[in-house]
Amino acid sequence: MSAEKRIISWLVSDLNLPESGVRNTVSMLSDGDTVPFISRYRKEKTGNLTEINVRDISDKLQYYIELETRRDTVLKSIEEQGKLTVELKKQIEECKEKTKLEDMYLPYKPKRQTKATVAKAAGLEPLAIEILKQEISMKENRTEYLNKFLNPEKGIDSIDKAVAGAIDIVAEQLSDDADIRGMLRNFILNTGSIRSKATKAAENMKTKYDMYYDYSESLKTVAGHRLLAVRRGSKENVLTWKIIIEDEQAVEMILKRVARNNKSLFYPELFQSAQTAFDRHLYPSLQVEIFLTKMEAADSEAIGVFATNARNLLIAPPAGHKVIMGVDPGFRTGCKIAVIDANGNFKEYHAVFPHEPALRTKEAEEIITDLLEEYYVELIAVGNGTASKETIAFINSILKKRAGLKIVPKVVTVSEAGASVYSASPLAVSEFPNLDVTVRGAISIARRLQDPLAELVKIEPKAIGVGQYQHDVNQIQLQKQLDATVESAVNFVGVNLNSASIELLSYVSGIGKTVAKKIVDYRTKSGSFKDKKELMNVAGFGEKTFKQSAGFLRIPNGLNPLDNSGVHPESYAVVSKIAADLSVEVSELIGNENLIKRIDVKKYVADDTGLLTLNDIIQELKKPGVDPRKDFSTAEFSADINSLDDLKENMVLDGTVTNVTNFGAFVDIGVHQDGLIHISKLSSKFVKNPYEVVAVGDTLKVKVLKIDPELKRISLEALGK
Repeated sequence: MSAEKRIISWLVSDLNLPESGVRNTVSMLSDGDTVPFISRYRKEKTGNLTEINVRDISDKLQYYIELETRRDTVLKSIEEQGKLTVELKKQIEECKEKTKLEDMYLPYKPKRQTKATVAKAAGLEPLAIEILKQEISMKENRTEYLNKFLNPEKGIDSIDKAVAGAIDIVAEQLSDDADIRGMLRNFILNTGSIRSKATKAAENMKTKYDMYYDYSESLKTVAGHRLLAVRRGSKENVLTWKIIIEDEQAVEMILKRVARNNKSLFYPELFQSAQTAFDRHLYPSLQVEIFLTKMEAADSEAIGVFATNARNLLIAPPAGHKVIMGVDPGFRTGCKIAVIDANGNFKEYHAVFPHEPALRTKEAEEIITDLLEEYYVELIAVGNGTASKETIAFINSILKKRAGLKIVPKVVTVSEAGASVYSASPLAVSEFPNLDVTVRGAISIARRLQDPLAELVKIEPKAIGVGQYQHDVNQIQLQKQLDATVESAVNFVGVNLNSASIELLSYVSGIGKTVAKKIVDYRTKSGSFKDKKELMNVAGFGEKTFKQSAGFLRIPNGLNPLDNSGVHPESYAVVSKIAADLSVEVSELIGNENLIKRIDVKKYVADDTGLLTLNDIIQELKKPGVDPRKDFSTAEFSADINSLDDLKENMVLDGTVTNVTNFGAFVDIGVHQDGLIHISKLSSKFVKNPYEVVAVGDTLKVKVLKIDPELKRISLEALGK
């Protein structure tokens, strides 16, 4: 079987997906098609696979490609040693796991000097073979037999040394045996426990790891977030950990695997070899390997949590084209205020000092009022950092006094996570070269409210702050999945070709940062795009890039009304045919429910346009250019609750979900410290997965269950879920 057929067969089996869809998807991925493009515009080829299905195929495909590369290396190495049998080759070719492949390769892997290699050099391998063969009867004279292996020149000047050397050889051979390693690996995974204890330095301290000071849980059932906590506690020298198993049972399993004659002369040495193999080789290496394997799974789980939260944050409801005042609050350094217009353009900036120690309240009130009146501010976005609640209270007091304002703006709390990272970035400098870092921060806060996706793509996803141990997990895998998440969110929403930043455009299917910059340069020089075909005038923008990206780009009020929809240009001819059959212009057809109801989609099925694509086209014609994100809404924090000291048990408050993990959800209730709703308190019904009931950005009512001021912990319960 060829490598390609083998991989497709494994993908079908692993993912439980139709073979034709998998084969076609692999082919398109190999041709350079992107996941968003394949899942959105090639449904006939994939058999209507979801974006998640296509991304799973992409990820698994990469794993198996890497496996194939390693397999070729292993086969070549063993063949060069002259040890590649037909049976071994077949076993290696059928292996679909990297770990098992390495197990099979272990006996043939070139080794550095070990006790076993030293013993072999001293001529003790024949004795090791006899110990394993178990054919010498106990009736033999043991001393006489062993004297044959003495070799003083090589340091083997006693029977005890000869036996010890032979045991070293047998122990290494047993530990290199793929079947034994696999058997013990499964045994440890199925019966072992992870055990953590406090270090001597931490045992009398109260820390966030105190529940792990004397903690034990089965490896089979331990939750990923608890393993991550143990690992972080270990890194911070608060905890130690080890994997606990039944050692005697493990040794007995090894012995049973190789023992055939307990009456052989060297049965005690065989037992000692099994013990040595376990103590010196198998347990130390498998303990680390299994912990790392479990941590990889925990990392993957945590990365998935981060990606889900990041996506929900990215596609959070936008306030839309409104004039917004952004406020970066502070006490000593004052509040930084920036106004942006309905298109996100910066208009004006001021620093005001409404709080101690400066306390210039009258001046602050006058400046804020002037800005509200001059720009007809519709929303006020206040960062959720230091002095947030106090600043909101101050602004609300101004609004109460200014009932005569033509527009009375609503005050909204906005997450500041990552704003400081953006403010100091080269991108922020290029956008606002003449503005201070603090001004850029206030602008970013305002723009986040206007369009979270457009602003947050400018920040490294890791800095958004919606993860679970995000600084501890595999950073390469984290970056890869977060990039895919941003790509998915951007293409889900669609991008305005004439207003999108380089950063936003760079995540559009098939474009990338280099081409995105060329698009913006062309737009700056030649003016707004009137037609998607104009993209072909951009340097470096070829047919392939056009095919991948065109369906995700939007041109409001362009020459072709379909350019503001998710209909791919390759299907424009079909829409024109439909319109002609109805005796109307395409522009008359778009959004006209009565006309659309008259369309018999089956009439337009062709080799290159299937029913799935046609149904998508109909949906786009009904609501072209409509933002798929939810409608904008916000939580109202209590003006009387500003710190942990103000909280009391059983209080009912409004909150905004800031983070969701596998064990619950964190909620901002306006006290500068998020509270936790444990998974058991998320709903009156059983909740297996928190994402079933909450998502980042959701607003909800919560009840305060418990407050721990020392560790700054707030326990909450969701109401009405």
